[in-house]
Amino acid sequence: MTLSLVLLIGMVVLYACGIFLLLERSLTRMLLGFLLVGNATNILVFFTSGSFGAAPLYDPERAPETYSDPLPQAFILTAIVITFGATAFLLALVYRSWRLAQVDTVEDDEEDIAMRSIDPTLDDEEFDEEDSGDTEFGTFAEAAVSNASDDVADILGIDDGEVQELRTVAERPENDPDDDREGRE
Repeated sequence: MTLSLVLLIGMVVLYACGIFLLLERSLTRMLLGFLLVGNATNILVFFTSGSFGAAPLYDPERAPETYSDPLPQAFILTAIVITFGATAFLLALVYRSWRLAQVDTVEDDEEDIAMRSIDPTLDDEEFDEEDSGDTEFGTFAEAAVSNASDDVADILGIDDGEVQELRTVAERPENDPDDDREGRE
């Protein structure tokens, strides 16, 4: 397949203009940039689809190599639907922003501006390994895990000897000759 130079240049221009518009402050321009990038991506998938052939409808007289690959066409249709859905969502955001604030631009928050001037090397929290423990619950989690078998024994109403016996039975290998569990399920 030979690439159409005009279509390739058109795809590059769509990507360039779309990215430029996405970086603008206006929500409407962001929406248009999103549409341009979506269409440029569809053209890119079209380019990667390979050579063109016959329609992918079964004909016993044709060789399978003569058919066009339907997968890129399905990808393009899926991309169109996804772009349409995202565009509808962005349009709703633009409309809601206009109805609430009568503004089409995205403004900087004061917190965002303040975050630019913070020095990341100055950290007011210092990590102390000794205070941290092994989990966020400290030693309480260790006690809970070590006492878990006692709690289970209390719930089931069995004594510690039976718990120990259950542990040894559960830890036995499958082919243990001392295993007396044969025939049980």
